[in-house]
Amino acid sequence: MAKYLLLKHYRGAPASVNDVSMDQWTPEEVAAHVQYMVDFAARLEETGEFVDSQGLSPEGRFVRYDGEGRPPVVDGPFAETKDLIAGWMVIDVESQERAYELAAELSAAPGAGGRPIHEWLEVRPFLTAHSRVFD
Repeated sequence: MAKYLLLKHYRGAPASVNDVSMDQWTPEEVAAHVQYMVDFAARLEETGEFVDSQGLSPEGRFVRYDGEGRPPVVDGPFAETKDLIAGWMVIDVESQERAYELAAELSAAPGAGGRPIHEWLEVRPFLTAHSRVFD
């Protein structure tokens, strides 16, 4: 088994087929989208492939260690993950092909008009003891 991170993006990925911003969806469309993801995660829990998933708040700041005292906290001018990453799901699957298969299914969550959004999801394997960081 190998763990993969499926990243949902607000922007930065290629446009989805049903490319209507979520802030323009009806409450029913948002609820259907969220329910699709809940049902998807429940099914993966049954197969033992689900690890975790979270949606992210658009709030956030960059923080770093800068010696003693208060760490600097900034809100730009950099492209920030709060503008890019909407949420994630961690899966634990037998193969990379299975990770791709599940990501493709998740990308079909409904959006505006109840039609699948066919969004692009970023699929990233977790580092393991045998991973090569640099090629």
